[in-house]
Amino acid sequence: MKISIITATWNSEAGIADAQRSLAEQDFPRDQIEWVVVDGASTDQTVERIRSGAFQPDTLISEPDNGIYDALNKGVRMATGDVVGFLHADDFLAGPGVLSRVSCALENSGAEAVYGDLDYVRERGDGEFTVVRHWKSGIYYRRKLKWGWMPPHPTLYVKRDVYERVQMPNGDYFDTSYTCAADYDFMLRLLSGLDVEPAYLPAVLVKMRIGGISNRSLKHIVQKSREDWAVIRRNHVGHLHTLAWKNLGKLSQFSKRAASTRESKK
Repeated sequence: MKISIITATWNSEAGIADAQRSLAEQDFPRDQIEWVVVDGASTDQTVERIRSGAFQPDTLISEPDNGIYDALNKGVRMATGDVVGFLHADDFLAGPGVLSRVSCALENSGAEAVYGDLDYVRERGDGEFTVVRHWKSGIYYRRKLKWGWMPPHPTLYVKRDVYERVQMPNGDYFDTSYTCAADYDFMLRLLSGLDVEPAYLPAVLVKMRIGGISNRSLKHIVQKSREDWAVIRRNHVGHLHTLAWKNLGKLSQFSKRAASTRESKK
């Protein structure tokens, strides 16, 4: 099973080394990993750092784009693997066995997609990371969609042929009219529109640095909520309670992490 990993970068020199290193450390066969890097014409040393790393992209383009979703669309079009996943420039795979576990989960379950858990982390001064939020996804049930449930998109791996079924009339997979909710729209089209039933892998697959565009400021939070509401209405999944619980559900991700941290210190 060949897995395509798509990374969109733009002035990402600060974090791309960790993403690249986490790919290099995978125990999955190298010839079964395809790394596609879509750079938005970075003006810093992003491309140079990638080219100097130990794990080299199979495909790397650097050209102006219309934002991250435009870059992800380009990446999916270039991907040739049986399965497609994403590793954002500020994220990294949680351990060396992530891709092996994804492959096994897909093969053993027979599912068309698989997802797992995600940790939001903050970098400490010593180069290590502290977990500030733990997103435990839980088992998928279709009815959860109406209550704002969604899997963490960076942990979602989908078989390549499914992308052709979820493709929009204009040829895109992610709707570039959204600035921060096209991944939510994609997942609702996948899970609600196509009735794809993903398998749940109960393990942290990705560690994400805090400070993403959707939670960077109050302005972005308001914009994210507006776009989420538009996505909910467009896909006819739930109503206002869906948006409310999509946001309220995040609170337990902080408290559960704090509780587990306290337990580990006893």
